Amino acid sequence: MEQLIISLISGAAGGNIVGKVLKNLDLGPLGNSIAGIIGGGLGSQIIGMLGGSGAEAAAGLDIGSIISSVASGGVGGGVVMAIVGIVKKMMAK
Repeated sequence: MEQLIISLISGAAGGNIVGKVLKNLDLGPLGNSIAGIIGGGLGSQIIGMLGGSGAEAAAGLDIGSIISSVASGGVGGGVVMAIVGIVKKMMAK
């Protein structure tokens, strides 16, 4: 459970970082956070299914599993936020 929480928090951070870097896709702080949280959860689950040490595969709070959760959550959050930003931008045209 702790690994999932770490992934969700790092997903929110990843979404906000990508939103600030890619200003044309920015959804605002709340939108970036929501998309990032969803992406963080998805990223962690996908890494877990692929045999990595994501939220489902990790059993403890050792440094390797924490780093894996932060990385998968952050990347997943950033990717989902960027996809949502692209879709929103395309729908606005």
